[in-house]
Amino acid sequence: MAAETTPPSKTQAPLPTAEEFAAVQAGAEFGELRRTHRSFAFPLTVAFIAWYLFYVLLSNYAGGFMGAKLIGNVNVALVMGLAQFLTTFLIAWWYARHAAARLDPKAQAVKSRMEGGA
Repeated sequence: MAAETTPPSKTQAPLPTAEEFAAVQAGAEFGELRRTHRSFAFPLTVAFIAWYLFYVLLSNYAGGFMGAKLIGNVNVALVMGLAQFLTTFLIAWWYARHAAARLDPKAQAVKSRMEGGA
């Protein structure tokens, strides 16, 4: 049996116009949301890319160092390669916490205002 869909409510607020979207985008509240996102995401992205390139350059040009055994057959290259995965997951977790605490409330406020809720 197919699920029934209900038609949109007649009392539902109309969608914002392109001019309303542009006005919100030009507003201080949206600018603050964008700054909060960028001030977190851009530095972390640059740091991670630098960390990754450091690993690649070491792998390419410092074979002796990367091949140094740490414990048994575990060498520096393996530990640093696994650390790449660890830092990826840590950054994703940190960003999720940041977004939930600082971005989502601001985005919800903008969304509510655009939908006519506030």
